[in-house]
Amino acid sequence: MSSEPPETRTRILAAALHLLETRQGQAVRMSDIAKKAGVSRQAVYLHFSTRAALLIATTLYLDELKDVRTRLVPSRTAKSGAERLDAYVGAWADYIPEIRGVAKALMAMADTDEEAAEAWQKRMEDMREGCAAAIEALRADGTLSPDYTAREATDLLWTLLSVRNWEHLTLERNYSQPRYKDLLLRTARRLFVRTSRSAT
Repeated sequence: MSSEPPETRTRILAAALHLLETRQGQAVRMSDIAKKAGVSRQAVYLHFSTRAALLIATTLYLDELKDVRTRLVPSRTAKSGAERLDAYVGAWADYIPEIRGVAKALMAMADTDEEAAEAWQKRMEDMREGCAAAIEALRADGTLSPDYTAREATDLLWTLLSVRNWEHLTLERNYSQPRYKDLLLRTARRLFVRTSRSAT
């Protein structure tokens, strides 16, 4: 058991989050985080056994700060597959700009940093689970497009919602955030929701 007070963990997470958002892809070391949090490296390791565990916990801490659970309530309580798809896609579209700093840092570090890559992969797996749930809701109520298997549809939706795609459209092609979200919602509907024509 750690003898460090519980608030130390939060200070460590807040320090890690700050460094990820401000270092712009430069490596964030345990010693950097300890210094920023005002604690020893030993204290950091008492709370997080590995750097990968700390980076993953930092992304979850950001989710807590942004109240992701509340944001996902409309998706999780949707009455139809199409409604769940809309709610999930909309929630993720709104969330990307808020997590972009951390996402960009982890993506930039991932090529040369196995622990950053592990943290980013874990979060993308979590996001894919949300995609899978939305596609399964379509399949369950018979409205999934026959053009795809559930696995194919999940993978395509997961790709469509990538942070890099958001960057391409909003930062490189100068689409506004509302326009990006509208295009994303309409594209997801057209791709994955069965139409009367496809039902025949």
